[in-house]
Amino acid sequence: MTDLPTPTASRLRPPSWRDSRLIIGVLLVLLSTVLGSVVVARADDRVPVYAAKGEVAPGQQLTAADVVRVDVLLGDGAVGYLPADGPLPDDTWALRPLRPGELIPQAAVGRSDAVTVQLVALLVDSTSASALTAGSVVDVYVNRPKEGTTIGLPTYAGPERVLEGVSVVRVAGEDDVLGGATASRAVQVMVPREAVRDLVADVDLGARITLVPVPGGAAAAAP
Repeated sequence: MTDLPTPTASRLRPPSWRDSRLIIGVLLVLLSTVLGSVVVARADDRVPVYAAKGEVAPGQQLTAADVVRVDVLLGDGAVGYLPADGPLPDDTWALRPLRPGELIPQAAVGRSDAVTVQLVALLVDSTSASALTAGSVVDVYVNRPKEGTTIGLPTYAGPERVLEGVSVVRVAGEDDVLGGATASRAVQVMVPREAVRDLVADVDLGARITLVPVPGGAAAAAP
């Protein structure tokens, strides 16, 4: 009987640096480490800026209750926004409307002497007022009494648009409706300073004031 050759057991050899799979694995580990370092470094570049917490009307003074700190990654663009690395300055006023969550640009705020609008309260028809809320943008129409008519029974000359795109700050609640020939509610709006005198004169003459929401500019009415 012929003896069969005895097979020789092969030994496991440690992977060589020449093994392509080992080289690829090392490169993947190095790549993930570099990418992780880059992500961490970019996160460290975030800067704190202020954002509006709710609706802010032009001419409104900003306090700590009106803003919230947000850490953002804006690069060189961060210099254009109100920094939140310190307390909000006391003399900070909105120069234009700000929406909830909007990052506050430096150009959108200023000192009190830079404000160009004033708060005026107007009595308007309660039905029209129900479609408005803080943050609404409206056009102001004035319907003046004709000359020679009495205040009690006036006739009107016809409505005229005297202001465009003014911001509503507050609308009186339903409990504050004033009775009379037609129920009315007080609405506070921000009026350009140069227009305040004429608008007050119209109110004193007994003109009817109507606020018409600007399409796309009116905030949703409160339920």
